[in-house]
Amino acid sequence: MDIQIVCPAFASGESIPKKFTCEGQDVSPPLVWSNLPDGTVGLALIVDDPDAPAGDWVHWLLYNLPDNLTALPEGAKGVGVEGVNSWGSRGYRGPCPPRGKTHRYVFKLYALSQALGLKPGASKAEVEKAMRGHILAEGQLIARFAR
Repeated sequence: MDIQIVCPAFASGESIPKKFTCEGQDVSPPLVWSNLPDGTVGLALIVDDPDAPAGDWVHWLLYNLPDNLTALPEGAKGVGVEGVNSWGSRGYRGPCPPRGKTHRYVFKLYALSQALGLKPGASKAEVEKAMRGHILAEGQLIARFAR
């Protein structure tokens, strides 16, 4: 079973509006999801750029989101636990590829069978390790941005 994840501000495969990037207000886009499986205890969200020159670049990492949550509003704050992004800080940082380049941005949502026993500020690797064996379903939204 796949989780359906959409963004009211842009469709999968489309360009991310500047508002949600380093060239705009750099706020997180709104996200809405459905089709969570029975037994979901919590959710995790990873937003990354697989095209970054330095390798996979994490833009946003949230975990221990409540199982009854079905959306995140634009500019979401204070929901779940924030992990550390590739800038070394917590919270959302929007797309900012090198000039002249188009990158893909993958919003991955995971339904989990247990809460992750991680403190705030965990890395993507720590979250992925803690999720191992507890992923009930996942969904993704892929968009792009060019500067």
